Amino acid sequence: MMRKYARILTIFAVCSFTLAFCRPARAGNIALPPEALHAMDRMYSGDPDSAMTIARDLEKSQSEHPLGYLLEAEAQWWKMYCAACEIKWGMVDAWKRGKASGDDDYLALADKVIQLAQAQLAKSDTAEMHTYAGIGYGLKTRLYGLRGEHRAVAKAGVSSRAEFLLALKLDPDDADATAGVGLYNFYVDTLSPIVKVLRFFMGIPGGNKEEGIRQIQKGADHGVLMAVDSRYYLAKDLRTYDLKYEQALSVAEPLAAHYPRNPVFLLLLGNLNMELGRNDKAREYFRSVLANSEEDSVCQKKMHELAEAFSAALK
Repeated sequence: MMRKYARILTIFAVCSFTLAFCRPARAGNIALPPEALHAMDRMYSGDPDSAMTIARDLEKSQSEHPLGYLLEAEAQWWKMYCAACEIKWGMVDAWKRGKASGDDDYLALADKVIQLAQAQLAKSDTAEMHTYAGIGYGLKTRLYGLRGEHRAVAKAGVSSRAEFLLALKLDPDDADATAGVGLYNFYVDTLSPIVKVLRFFMGIPGGNKEEGIRQIQKGADHGVLMAVDSRYYLAKDLRTYDLKYEQALSVAEPLAAHYPRNPVFLLLLGNLNMELGRNDKAREYFRSVLANSEEDSVCQKKMHELAEAFSAALK
């Protein structure tokens, strides 16, 4: 039961960090420089290594700001997430793995994001820095969850939610903080009744699924730091928890439209079309994944393997 709750918090955390569609945009007082937008474009186009190079340059030029460290950790997460993906119960996702090389470096980046955000908050209490701090805690949460470290998941996940709520007190229109709280609301409200009882005795806040969906949609439509996350996980949640495949497909399609070379997004679209019985369309997405062979990476090999498995299931 605790394991299931940890899994829920992990998914909430994962949803809370992947950055935005690369466009000049604002949510409250959050604005991103052109080089950050370029890094995100590379990341979501399926090239996290290029994104990390840009992020490290940002770390040098803006060493007191958490953005560069957040971008580097986010790009690293996409590599880890992609490499850990598997097909279970007809669904593709990163389910669980043990400790791996690079984990300590990733956690150090997350700690740096939190530390820099807190240092800025000590000077001036802003919604922007609370949002960065919330994302920093979530960076840690999702890796702990992937490794099955349930107590660490709960502790970091609750801290992440608390920071998002502080951001919303200062700026109720912050779409990124709204999405972070919404993802928490959705997942916690999907817990089984017995796990909800345990949550109550542990003093862990509850949630509201329907309100969570509305909040996640706001993040997808208006977020700066969380638009991609919100859209990707809203689509997966509608598929996994509500079996609303048609609605999930409409939510997910803009991901492939913006980033047609990202194999993670293409695989999700193919998966959803399979669920709807649209096998020809599903094959198109799987072929797109298999046709992308420019980078000989662990992620690319894993995506090819999964696309071939889905294609074989269609036959």
